[in-house]
Amino acid sequence: MANKILTIAAHPDDELLGLGGTIRKRVNDGDKADCLILGEGLTSRGNDREQVSKESLEELYSDTYQAAEFIGYDNLYFSKLPDNRFDSVDLLDIIKEIEKIIKKVQPDIIYTHHYGDLNIDHQRTFEAVITACRPVGEYGVKEIYAFETPSSTEWNFQYGDNTFKPNLFVDISETIEAKLKGMDCYDSEKRDYPHPRSLKALKTIAARWGTVIGKEYVEAFELIRKVED
Repeated sequence: MANKILTIAAHPDDELLGLGGTIRKRVNDGDKADCLILGEGLTSRGNDREQVSKESLEELYSDTYQAAEFIGYDNLYFSKLPDNRFDSVDLLDIIKEIEKIIKKVQPDIIYTHHYGDLNIDHQRTFEAVITACRPVGEYGVKEIYAFETPSSTEWNFQYGDNTFKPNLFVDISETIEAKLKGMDCYDSEKRDYPHPRSLKALKTIAARWGTVIGKEYVEAFELIRKVED
């Protein structure tokens, strides 16, 4: 039976960095995938939001749509919250954005950021997702997974309960190239090696997780909650 998947990401490119190969694989297997991107992207790179032009943002969203074709997302939803300033937005407002799309998509499975990420927007996204998916009313989300986001998850040098503790590993050996082609669409986001958002680094990260389970290329996830009927 096909599943309805919703990726809830903070910024454009987050929707593929840690899970692009997995989404492509699931879509190839018959699942349907949509994506909500909460933040506008880019605007934190100037001293104020107005320093980033409307044209630059439009180019970023165009890149996102191009990347989605490689990854396999059917629909993209943008909330355009202030980039890297989610702590300036009431948590309830973020939750309501998520609830609106959950009601529309009615996903069986949600993928979102890890709670221990360095980036404040990722942390708030996770918190809002967990709140939006509380088991009340017509509860439908059966599985919630946290993905790692290269250049955020591993840069938060913490220990204990906030570390990324993957317990699900997905073989993406057949879909790694689709992920890399998707990332290659992002002119403003991809970087040169050894930056974690370089194409070479993404392949290296997938190869590293592959060594954990004896596969060539793998994406790793932390299962947050799973409900079986």
